[in-house]
Amino acid sequence: MKICIIKLSALGDIIHTMLVLQYIKEKYPSSEIDWVVEEGFKSILENNPYIDNILGINLKSIKSKKSAIFSQIKLARQYSKNNYDIVIDAQGLIKSSIVAKLIGAKTIVGFCKNSIRETLATFFYDKTVSIGYDKNVIDRNVKLFNEALDLSITKEDILNKESFLYSNDESQSKVEIIFVVGASKENKIYPKENFLELVNELSEYTIEVIWASESEKEVAEYLSQNAKNVDVCKKMSLDSLKNKIQNTSLVIGGDTGPTHMAWGLNIPSITIFGNTPEYRNTYITPKNVVIKSSSKVNALKLDKNDFSIKEIQAKDIAELAQKLLN
Repeated sequence: MKICIIKLSALGDIIHTMLVLQYIKEKYPSSEIDWVVEEGFKSILENNPYIDNILGINLKSIKSKKSAIFSQIKLARQYSKNNYDIVIDAQGLIKSSIVAKLIGAKTIVGFCKNSIRETLATFFYDKTVSIGYDKNVIDRNVKLFNEALDLSITKEDILNKESFLYSNDESQSKVEIIFVVGASKENKIYPKENFLELVNELSEYTIEVIWASESEKEVAEYLSQNAKNVDVCKKMSLDSLKNKIQNTSLVIGGDTGPTHMAWGLNIPSITIFGNTPEYRNTYITPKNVVIKSSSKVNALKLDKNDFSIKEIQAKDIAELAQKLLN
């Protein structure tokens, strides 16, 4: 069976979908699995033994250059020559469903119109799967692939999953704690002053701060300049970041891709939630825990003015960290 999975972005969403790969190969060991992804996220999928081909696409280029749509349509049609038995659109957007249709297959599967935001996407599916948009993202993915491929992934399977992120970089040394200080939205970011308080609460541990933008680097340097136990990581590729997180004892950060990488690697983590729903955006395990502000969150309508993440006390995060480290 030739399977094509479409999950274009973003980092955390791709990770939460990758879980199913090991169970597909377990049931269909001779299957061929290809994955269509935005070019910028290809490296998170690289070196995975369950993926046969990573198929890059650059739909983001269309935003800056409208004529790029023609080259991307041509690319998707080129992928259609692979003659897939099934295409599974795990993204649930109009753009991803169009890509699914252009690639084509005997069966195209996606979420039903009541399970996604962009309901027009369902027009391109042959089969749809129903599960509320506000339900846990990992549970949503499991339901989609269970029904699409006749799998039987259970909660127990999820809790006992194999680590599924792989790196070619073996240069990273062991780290006690990694801080993830950035996120895609300002109100998903734990303030640097709060992080400094957390550093002081965890003064007996060595901490490294990862960063991807200049603003994140400034936070990392602020923490390093104000605490002896903090180091600033060099800027890393996604491949190096996988290995860095694999070699730490604990990751602490907001609801963002690098924090979710810890979950994919079976590394202990604390995810700090403010205006996004902890019950939806991560999967709690004995070593992957969350701390949430007091605000009530509607997954269907996030409050852009909710900065309640600032209210979370550093000492409460430190208490969780001590339990996980000990």
